[in-house]
Parts: sequence; structure tokens; C-alpha cells
Amino acid sequence: MRPGYIFVLPLLVVLFACDDTLEPEQGSDASGHTAPSALTIKANKAVLEQRAFDNIDDFKDARKGLIAQDSKLIVKDQAGNVVWDMPSYGFIHDASDSKAAPGSVNPSLWRQAYLNNIHGLFQVTEGIYQLRGFDLANMTIIESDNGWILVDPLTAGETADKALRFAQEHLGKKRITAIIYTHSHIDHFGGVEGILANMSENEQQTLRVIAPEGFMEESTSENIIAGIAMGRRAAYMYGRSLSLNERGHIGTGLGKGPAFGAFALLAPSEIIGKTGTTLNIDGVPFEFQYVPGSEAPAEMTFYLPDHKAFCGAEMLSRNMHNLYTLRGAKVRDAKLWSDYIEQAKVMFKESEIYFGSHHWPMWGKDNIQDFLTQQSDTYKYIHDQSVRLFNNGLTPNEIAEELSLPQSLNTAFHNQGYYGTVKHNAKAVYQAYLGWYTANPAKLDPLPETQAAQRYMEMMGGIETVLTKAQAAFDNTANESIEAGTETYRWLAELLNHAVFAEPDHKQAKALLAKVYDQLGYQAESAPWRDVYLSGAYELRHGVPEQGLDMAMMEGVLLKTPIENFLDSMSVRLNGPEAEGKQITFKMIFTDIDKSFLITVNNSVMRHQPVAMDTPAKTTLKLTQGLLVAMITGKAGLKETLLGDALSVEGSVWELIDFFTLLDQPKGDFNIVSP
Repeated sequence: MRPGYIFVLPLLVVLFACDDTLEPEQGSDASGHTAPSALTIKANKAVLEQRAFDNIDDFKDARKGLIAQDSKLIVKDQAGNVVWDMPSYGFIHDASDSKAAPGSVNPSLWRQAYLNNIHGLFQVTEGIYQLRGFDLANMTIIESDNGWILVDPLTAGETADKALRFAQEHLGKKRITAIIYTHSHIDHFGGVEGILANMSENEQQTLRVIAPEGFMEESTSENIIAGIAMGRRAAYMYGRSLSLNERGHIGTGLGKGPAFGAFALLAPSEIIGKTGTTLNIDGVPFEFQYVPGSEAPAEMTFYLPDHKAFCGAEMLSRNMHNLYTLRGAKVRDAKLWSDYIEQAKVMFKESEIYFGSHHWPMWGKDNIQDFLTQQSDTYKYIHDQSVRLFNNGLTPNEIAEELSLPQSLNTAFHNQGYYGTVKHNAKAVYQAYLGWYTANPAKLDPLPETQAAQRYMEMMGGIETVLTKAQAAFDNTANESIEAGTETYRWLAELLNHAVFAEPDHKQAKALLAKVYDQLGYQAESAPWRDVYLSGAYELRHGVPEQGLDMAMMEGVLLKTPIENFLDSMSVRLNGPEAEGKQITFKMIFTDIDKSFLITVNNSVMRHQPVAMDTPAKTTLKLTQGLLVAMITGKAGLKETLLGDALSVEGSVWELIDFFTLLDQPKGDFNIVSP
């Protein structure tokens, strides 16, 4: 029996296709994705006229300081599973020739994908090195008096180990004197075990680990409540079901993609909770900027005065970031984010070098100041204009349609929508202030999607009539202008979504909607938008995926997660209707951490509260946090554990089993593009 309170982080979902497939159309690739239409090819060619694609400064900067590159950069785990595979992106050829982009990829996104392909060990300046392309994020090496300070040890232990060994091969092996986590997202700390594996016990004992205030809470709790849904949605955002090719996944905009290996967490020994904090780390002076609530709830940047180098963490990157991330997350504060960048402009105005947690560095004081100004003004513009427009009565969709960056902000490549977009960031600003309701009474209590879809089909003369007209409209896009044709694709996506939700087994409806999604994906400048559209098309053709999740990868992080977070996740799994009329009370004692909680179910609501170890209770469950983690990772079954010797129960075992059977066991394989 699986525990009902299993949760996942979005980056952990691994999906495999089912057998419910549509017949492949002529000209489709192995995954069923169709060829780019005449309209899509025309639209993508038109992108070449919108920006200065002949400017190759980014290509020079992305290659600058290259020391060594591993052309066979494939990383595997102990079982032989591939964790990271850069050669698979080799189909993305030299995008410095912008006309080389295939018709199935927006040329601007193709350019970004190629730049993110440039990987290896780089010297940023004397005493600062970066390992780029070994994972989604960068790992930075700063030389100190007695060794190296490592910044952001990647996502997985396997990739971090590979990157460190590669650096040691070319720079020599040096003692690790400190590790800095810039923020609380797993691609910046999860690989720490791969670093520790290369350190002696004595080195580990003297290691300084520095992180922003709130790091441990945020790094262990993010997504624990909504992790199942976020994980399923993240599979769309990162294109987990897609092949790596010109009609599939080409990158995330932020990098290539997340690494799927073993994740761990080492608690920090020092906390930065105030802007202006200075530290001397093994002879290297640091000045920190504390920026919580920018790109991450716990985040910091820093300046190295001896190098005149500014690390912007992920507060800055060479793309527009997300105010709202498509996998689902709390909305970020655009104004606050902009204000932090403005603060950095002043604090670190002497910076002659910029480097970040993603992408490639930048050199030159004026270049850096311009970069910071444009990044700051981009978020401020989206914030201010979205507020202006909703104060004039516009809805989120209307704002997204009307809002575009001014030309002065829309010429540089570094703030384009390769990851976040103006459209969904504008909607995030609306959501942050006004929520989901637009004040239109029709939006207050609409019918669920399936019921509305069935009525739409009936009102429009039946699904066959709708499909005949939809196919004609799709075919006619070849004769339309780019703007009109793309609007047709967007309208057909809405119309055919109704058709599929009305009759989910209608193969023609699913096939035509999949073709529409292909074209919208091929035109997208945002890598997540591309992956979302193409993932939707894939599932329409191949069916809902099965969840293949190895929670054992998360054991190192789960062991550092507060017990209270697990109990919170249990409460949101409680099936309210099934729990109606039940009253359950028992005590749960975690013997290894000396914590005790009273668990109650009443009014179909589960609550937990800390109590003294000797608090009397009719039923008491004693276990360790390690055992709970073993249950979560699937190493220990709940029923077998309760009936075995791995824990002790005072009172009724069957009452505890009854409680756990009230908890849902979501797999994270729910439908998205069909009801």
C-alpha cells in the first residue's frame, strides 16, 4: 500500500507514453508532430526582420574565456540511467547564421537555444571560472587563499561531480573552502552531494556553507503542498515527453533542461539576511544584496570588490523571467523585483564584470549598467502598464493582447520572452492585485469545461459540422496574413478544445487540435510555451502518460525537510467526503528528533499540533523521520510497516490504517488536454 501523502517537486516527474495513439499523419516525425505549415514558415521568417540578428556579440561573449569543452558530455547515475546529455542537442547548429533556423522553430528561440549549447569550463576573469552546460544552471568557481569557493553546486550529485572533476582536470585539484547557495531553487543546491563526495572528512568539517535567510525553509517546503499538480504541469513546461529535435524540445530558454539525478541538501552554516552584509571568505571579500521575493523567495546576489565582479544570481538572466511560472507557483512581485535591480545598479555601479546563475557573462561597466537598466525597466513597465490598463477596466486577456514592450526595451535579446513572456507576466500582475475574477458576472459561476463544451458543440450544429469548418479554416491560413493566420490558430485551439472536451474519443478532433498545437509551438519564442503546446499535441496523439517517479532521488532533501511540512501535505490529501462523520485522534511520535504531534480528524478536516511527548492518547504511533522518508520514497510500504516491526503502535493498528486509507494517493498523471 503506497502512502497517500507522497508529494513531488516539479522537476522530478518522468513520463512515459501510453498506447492510446492516433495514426501518424503523412509527413509527421516519429512522435507524430506534423510539418510546419506555410503560415508558420512565413511567420518565423518574418521574425528575422524584427531584431538585429546580425549582431553576434552574444556569441563572442558566450565563447569568451573557454578553457576546455567536453564534446561527449553525457552523465549517468549509478544504475546507468542518463542524467545529462549535451550531445543530444547537437542538431542545434550554428545560429550565428540566423537564416539557418528550421521552419519549425522561431529563429529568436533557435538563437537562444544555440547559445545555451555553448558549454564547457570558462575563465570569466582572473580568479573566477564557470562551468556552463553541465546542468540547467551554472556552477561558479572563485579562487580563494586556500582553495576554491563554489557558487551554486547544480541540480544533481552526478552532474556536480562531473563538473567539479572536469574543472580539476584542467585547473588542478584544490580544497573546497566554501559553498554559496544564491537561492532556494533545487537547480542551485541539489548537487551538493557530488561536491562532498570529492572532499575529505576534514575538509567537510571546516567547510563554510553560506545561503540567504529563509533558505532551508524555502528549499524544503517549496511545492510540498501542491507538488503533485505542479509536477504534472512541469512535465509540459519542460517538455518531458518530447524528443530532442527540430520539432520537439530544444531547450528551456534558461538553459537546456533540468538534470534528473540524485538530489541532496546540506544545511548552511552562515546566513545572509541583510543587504550590505560583508564577509571575508578565505581571503576573498564579498558584499551581499539580500533580495527575497524576486526570482526566488530566498535569494541573494553578491559583489566581489577585488574583481569588480557582480554575481546577479537569478535576479538577472539573459531572458525575460517569469512573474508567474507555467508549472504553477505563487506570483512574483514585479515592482519589488525591479526595485532590487535598481538597488544593485547603485550598489555595484563599479562592476566591470557581470556573471549569473544561468547563461554567459558580460564585460564592461557601461554594458552592465545598460543591461541592469533594461532588465529593471522591463519588469517595471509590465507592472505599471498592466495596472494602468486594469484600472481602465481591461481584463487579463485584453491586457495581454494590448501590452507590448516599447521599442527601446524590445531591441535587445537579453530581455526577450525565451522563458517568461509579456503576455503571461501581464496576467500575473493582474492576478497579484485582483485575482481570478474579472468582475464580469458571466465569469462568476461558469459551467465546467466538459458541460460547456457539449453545449457549444450542440449549439454549433454538432461536432462534425464544427470539424468541417475548423479544417477549412486551418487550410485557409496559407492564404491569410501572418497576424490573421496566427489568430486563426489561436481561435481553432479554443474551438477544438471544446470539441475534444465534448467528445474526448473523437480521433479527428484530437488530430486536428494536435496539428494546431504543433503550429503554435513552432511559432513560440518562449521555450516553455513551445514545450506546452507540443506536449499537448503529443498527449492528444499518444494518450495520457504514466507517472514514472523515483522518489529515492529526493531522499537527501526529504531527510532535511521539517516534519511539519509532511503533516501539512497529509492534510491536503484527506478525502473530505470519505472522512465525513469520522472522528480520529492519535499521537505521532518521531523518536529520532524528539517531536510529538497530536493528529485529529473532525468535520472532514485533519489538523496537527505539537504536544509534549508524555501527552496521553488512546493510540500512539512511534516512528523515525527516516522511516517516514522511506515510506515516501517507496522503500517501505505503509501497511507492511504498520503491521511489521519497523515502528511501534500503542492502541489500534487498524484505526491507523483506517486513517491512512482516507488519504488520496494522487499519481500526477491526470488529464490536461482532455477531460
